[in-house]
Amino acid sequence: MGLLKRNKPNILGLDISSTSVKLLELAQDGDKYRVQSLAVEPLPDNAVVEKNIQDVEAVGETILKAVKRSGTKVKDAAVAVAGSAVITKIINMPAGLSDSELEAQIEMEADQYIPYPLEEINLDFEVIGPSANNPDTVDVLLAASRSENIELRSAALALGGLTPKIVDVEAYTIENSSKLIAHQMKHDEEREHDDIIIAVVDIGATMTSLNVVENNQLIYTREQSFGGKQLTEEIMRRYGLAYDEAGRLKKEGGLPDNYIPEVLEPFKETIAQQVSRFLQFFYTSGQHNAVDLIVLAGGCASIPGIDELVESQLDTSTVIANPFAEMSLASKVNPQSLSNDAPSLMIACGLAMRSFD
Repeated sequence: MGLLKRNKPNILGLDISSTSVKLLELAQDGDKYRVQSLAVEPLPDNAVVEKNIQDVEAVGETILKAVKRSGTKVKDAAVAVAGSAVITKIINMPAGLSDSELEAQIEMEADQYIPYPLEEINLDFEVIGPSANNPDTVDVLLAASRSENIELRSAALALGGLTPKIVDVEAYTIENSSKLIAHQMKHDEEREHDDIIIAVVDIGATMTSLNVVENNQLIYTREQSFGGKQLTEEIMRRYGLAYDEAGRLKKEGGLPDNYIPEVLEPFKETIAQQVSRFLQFFYTSGQHNAVDLIVLAGGCASIPGIDELVESQLDTSTVIANPFAEMSLASKVNPQSLSNDAPSLMIACGLAMRSFD
């Protein structure tokens, strides 16, 4: 689903996170995908804070750099807003209405569901299917976000030379790209890929999200403040470094010998605790008390050994997200760069897949 209407085709997936702009273009290669273009460009500090754009011009300039670096010729893009910036609700509507009749009725009734004036929001909907307990109605997923969230992203894309065709919700982009993850599961061969419950834990710089997908449908989502920035800040404190230098040494290496046992290992334990806590929230919210696969995504998923630690502590199969494992690559795409960035590209991948909906 999206918060802006769209035309076909081809669409860039553009993930604007707190620390970088990630651009991805996919093409279809038979019944599989090909990675056509890729770029990851760092953002200036505080240009985006907890997924909210603070400096449109800085974000626009970074998008422009990403477009140039990627070599793409595509000008249409899909972006996403964080789940915390969107109100979603499943409502019942009479079956048999046309799209225009449905739209008119939803707009008439939207003020029942949305706590903002309608002139301040962007509203979209998607028919899910017949209601389980009433054959005369259909379930409709309603999504609304304050227009400011959409306008800031649209303005940044325009400065980067791109046209926004879709504004999506991050949780639904992960629902989309998680279809490419099921093959990573060490599973019973007789079990269908789509008959599993996958928990995607996306640990970014400042925010972590849990998105649980069952039978390719998103059934639960939650966000909270936690991320790799806490490790960078601990490195700053421990070794008396500036933030940028701490971040560089964290990625490239060169920290003192006691860094791994005294700083990194405790942070990995904290990640495992956070994943466990997230899953407890999920288990107490409904009928499930287990998941089949934990997928670690985001920048922190690149920490060596984090998947083994989470798997051993939670006794659940755990893998590092790689939605590109079964894709071919265009010659201009660097395989090593893609492999390094793969865990951070779940949202960009889900957005790029909108080209083929």
